[in-house]
Amino acid sequence: MDVNGASAIVTGGAGGLGEATVRRLVAAGATVVIADLADDRGKALADELGPAARYLSTDVLDEESVLAAIAAANEAGPLRVLVNAHGGSSGGASRVVGRDGSPTPLDSFTWYLNLFLTGTYNTLRLAAAAMAKNDPDDGGARGVVVNTASIAAYEGQIGQTAYSAAKGGVVGLTLPAARDLSPLGIRVVAIAPGTFFTPAFRMEREEAEQRWGSGVPFPKRMGSPSEYAELVHSIVINDYLNGEIIRLDGALRFTPK
Repeated sequence: MDVNGASAIVTGGAGGLGEATVRRLVAAGATVVIADLADDRGKALADELGPAARYLSTDVLDEESVLAAIAAANEAGPLRVLVNAHGGSSGGASRVVGRDGSPTPLDSFTWYLNLFLTGTYNTLRLAAAAMAKNDPDDGGARGVVVNTASIAAYEGQIGQTAYSAAKGGVVGLTLPAARDLSPLGIRVVAIAPGTFFTPAFRMEREEAEQRWGSGVPFPKRMGSPSEYAELVHSIVINDYLNGEIIRLDGALRFTPK
């Protein structure tokens, strides 16, 4: 699919993976709505990129908020790309039963499910309904949705039950959603990143590499957001990629210790 002259929405577009994706899609000729809640970073990125980018405060769990982002995208051109790259943390990892013998609060579990799974589905359903109104291109395509899973969906670590369950839901969502939307010419693909260095680490890259990069088989380093963005663009332009979850992790496989 050629995105030149079309519009795109990137949720979490002011964050590490999202920002790199915004830049990549703008470079490909799309007009991009930066859908995030980080007002300062989002506005700064939009100002830097100029008319090809617009920041809109967007809550992925709020229907009206997402519909406003879709409307803003359609003002610039037909919405053909949605990338769900939003993130967040409820305050650290927690075990099912803590060291003091108390069960983890249920709110902690549902918080992750709501943000990463329900939020992804909410934007998917609303954006797909908008894409379905597009005129198809010569190949019959109307749009593509790229969701973000995680290798934690397959090999979650201690304290990651909620996060892993939510990302596992994104994995499970991919193929059925792709089949649902195929008659409309809308593809659905997910990326499962490994350890990527983003501002969320709140430390220098050298320190992060020592802790996490050395465990990656090859290349022996953490991933860069630009590599995630490159894969997003490859998915967008390759119409035969559909219903698949692509691991982007340097062959990293976590094993219990």
